[in-house]
Amino acid sequence: MEIIKTDSFELAVNILGDENAERFIFCLPGRLDTKDYASMQSHIEFFASKGFCAVSFDPPGTWESPGDTSLYSQKNYLQAIDELIAYFGNKPTVLLGHSRGGTMAMLAGIRNAYVSHIISIMSNWGPSDKPESTDLSYVTHRDLPPGTSRTIERKRFELDWSYFDDTTEYIGLDTCSKPKLFFAGTQDVLVTPESVKNTFDIAAEPKLFYELESEHDYRLQPAIIKEVNEVVLQFLN
Repeated sequence: MEIIKTDSFELAVNILGDENAERFIFCLPGRLDTKDYASMQSHIEFFASKGFCAVSFDPPGTWESPGDTSLYSQKNYLQAIDELIAYFGNKPTVLLGHSRGGTMAMLAGIRNAYVSHIISIMSNWGPSDKPESTDLSYVTHRDLPPGTSRTIERKRFELDWSYFDDTTEYIGLDTCSKPKLFFAGTQDVLVTPESVKNTFDIAAEPKLFYELESEHDYRLQPAIIKEVNEVVLQFLN
C-alpha cells in the first residue's frame, strides 16, 4: 500500500504491474468496502499478470485513505477515479467495480474519455436507496480484510445522511458505446439479478450479461472470484 496525492485527495492505493504499461485496470470497492478484500486483491494480481498495471484504492475518507467519512461521497469517489486516471498519465483504463463501485465504474466510464471498458459486478443504475431510520446518522459495519469470512470484529462507519442526497446525473448509459459487462449474482438479495438485468437492458450496445452462482459478497467464494477474473479476461480479449 502507498499513499498517492492527487489534485484533491490523498488515497491509499494498491498497485501491481508496470506503471509504464499501456493498459490500466482500476478495481473499485463497493460502498465502504476496501481495496484489501480478497476479491479486489485477486483482481489486481490476476490482471497485473496479464500485462496491465492494476490499481485498487480506498475511496476518500475510508479505511487507509486519510480523512474522515465526511470526504466519502459519490461525487468525491468519481472525482478520485478521474484524478487517478490523470495521475497515471491518462492511459486507456478498464474500470471494474463491485456493487456501488460498479455504479461508479458506469458513471466514470461514461464521462471519462480514457475509460475503454466498463465492468459492473452486482451493481445497478441510479442513486443508493436511502435506508429508513430515525437515527441522526447512518451507522454500518464491514468485515475486516481479507474478507474471506464474516468477522466477529468489524470496522464501524458512520455516515451523514447527506451521503444519500445524491445529486449525480444518471444519464448516458443508454448512449455510451464503450463495451460493458454486467455480472449478476443468482443468490444476491441486495442487488437482485432482476435489478442488474434492468440496468443491462438500459445500457447501449456492445454489452454482455453474465450470471454468477453467488451471493452479493462474492469475496467469500474463491471459485467465484476466479470465475470473474476469467470471464473479464475473455471479455477484454
